[in-house]
Amino acid sequence: MSARGGGSRYLKEPFDCSHAQRFEATERVMELQFDVVSQRLQRMESLMEGLEKRLWMTVYGVVGVILTQAVQSVLEYAPR
Repeated sequence: MSARGGGSRYLKEPFDCSHAQRFEATERVMELQFDVVSQRLQRMESLMEGLEKRLWMTVYGVVGVILTQAVQSVLEYAPR
């Protein structure tokens, strides 16, 4: 502690940090940020794949209903 008063010496004295250390710290922070963004993108892609599957199932269902109704109407008017 300094003789000037209470408190932390780290708040009063400059922190000795070289340019290389700052650069490395910045690179590490950016790497962590990119990792988080990558994880979010992967999660979004998996959600989109699930949504796409449900959408195609809905399309196939609607097409199936339309084809069933068309076949029923053709069978209804066909000669017996």
